[in-house]
Amino acid sequence: MGFLASIGRGTISTFAMIGQIAGFAGIGLYHCVRPPFYPRLIVQQMIEIGYYSLPVVGLTAIFTGAVLALQSFSGFGFAGEATIANVVVWGITRELGPVLAGLMVAGRIGAAMAAEIGTMRVTEQIDALTTLSTNPYKYLVAPRLIAAIAMLPLLVLVADVIGVLGGFLVSIYDFGFNPTTYLKSTWDSLDGTGFISGLVKAAVFGFLVALMGTYHGYHSKGGAQGVGQATTNAVVSASILLLLFNFIITAVFFAS
Repeated sequence: MGFLASIGRGTISTFAMIGQIAGFAGIGLYHCVRPPFYPRLIVQQMIEIGYYSLPVVGLTAIFTGAVLALQSFSGFGFAGEATIANVVVWGITRELGPVLAGLMVAGRIGAAMAAEIGTMRVTEQIDALTTLSTNPYKYLVAPRLIAAIAMLPLLVLVADVIGVLGGFLVSIYDFGFNPTTYLKSTWDSLDGTGFISGLVKAAVFGFLVALMGTYHGYHSKGGAQGVGQATTNAVVSASILLLLFNFIITAVFFAS
């Protein structure tokens, strides 16, 4: 009975947390579309999420594209420009570009959001905002949600280009492929549905990363230890949700 009771408590706790997160997301989205807005905070978050994440996303993408070309050439034995270009452009634009960029941003931005808002929570700065008639959802949550939803697709677009460039460099300098033929094969292999699905994934991943970062930071408690726990929870939960929604969106676009 004790075992069953613990399963029941765990199930109830899980559904309660899902409901709490859904409510938090609903309030956050409501304030994203309802004025007043804070343009300066939105631009500041866009720079933080987009511009400062470019180096890590770019490095991840170029090495991923290069490895994808190497592995494809090794796996297929002898393969020409068309095969390698097809594998690289499909792999990067459909899956690896959005997923790796999302995970990198979750590790960097999700943790930073949770730490910043969590520190404001435990030092009672959020209570002070409320006292000053400033809605913390509108001031802290909405700008981060808007910025993340807007910037992740741009980051993934850059990751797609750099990832394909990585595959191109390996194919040209390691395999001796003809650059013109490889580029033409890359362009011919570019699939509109796969490309758009990658950008849709990026927007959803941006929302999830910002949601988990702000949610765990907003509900952190217990001083410095609680802020540290909120940071860990933000990264772990965002990464898990990101992979889950990657499967769901892929199924929606390509199930048929």
